[in-house]
Amino acid sequence: MPHTVRAATTGDIPRLIDLLLSDAEERHVIDPILWKMAADAPAQIEKALKFALTSEQQPFRQIWQVSEHDGAINGVIHSMLLPVPPIYAGRQGDPGLILPDSTIAPGASEGMINALVAAAERALMDAGAKILLSTYVTSEPWHDVFRDRGYDPLTLYLSRADLGDAGRPSAVRLATEADVPGIVARAAENKRILFEIDPFWERHPDADTRFTGWMNRSLTLRDRDMMVMGSPENLNGYVIAQPASRLHFPPGHDITGTGVIDDYYHPDLADPTVLANGGEGATTLLRAAEAAFADRGMGAAFVVCPARWLSKIEMLEAEGYETAMVWSIKR
Repeated sequence: MPHTVRAATTGDIPRLIDLLLSDAEERHVIDPILWKMAADAPAQIEKALKFALTSEQQPFRQIWQVSEHDGAINGVIHSMLLPVPPIYAGRQGDPGLILPDSTIAPGASEGMINALVAAAERALMDAGAKILLSTYVTSEPWHDVFRDRGYDPLTLYLSRADLGDAGRPSAVRLATEADVPGIVARAAENKRILFEIDPFWERHPDADTRFTGWMNRSLTLRDRDMMVMGSPENLNGYVIAQPASRLHFPPGHDITGTGVIDDYYHPDLADPTVLANGGEGATTLLRAAEAAFADRGMGAAFVVCPARWLSKIEMLEAEGYETAMVWSIKR
């Protein structure tokens, strides 16, 4: 009997729990701190599957598909329509994203990965996606399939598990409302560089206004630390140390011990090809974010970085960060 790929149903959940639990355990072996297993991983996976396959009130469109051979499920792929953050133009609508909780059973042909990816691409395009993105955790065999199907790295997620106990550098302080205009101005510089790196990151015309509102809101959130360098009138840089989200971590993992650095910029990084001043200011902000995570009892930091921002990658790797996950775009 040939391999077939079809939409998943609730009747597939028991088998999918086994596949996805094994997949999570493989990530855990790669990095047991970043990919820490949830104490109740099977229950969390089951909960996520039931919600995705039955709920009519979902924040975004999810698609689960399975591959079968001789009547047995031997692979699964998870994808979604990714809502465009309000600071970006999103002229082509919500991209389709293939998520990392996609896997094949031991012994299944690696050609099954290609069949699953092809099916997910068709389903996403049928759902309206004009841009296709993919995710894989480094050291997984999915990399070769995505490369051969025309995917090019777009965003790297670099991690480090040794956050130290040095505390926040004295040159960095907690942000206040007076700092928001300076943060927004530096963020605008950051977004201009992003667009130069890849037009995918085209700014929304109202990006600054929207980001101002989000920064004021973020100041009230107790789950993150907003930090800056310099005076409000001459802000040198900013970083936000925030908790991890389920977008990047499948449900079999415990994300409470991981912090994410996404909103982060210093002029040392203004040239995406050459790091200025040895990255001293950017590194100081990074250490402040790490200290904030450590103070909250977190054990790993996860930094978002465009794949072509070479100066930022250089700085992060010099500080002990390694690429843990890659998002790619189909060209």
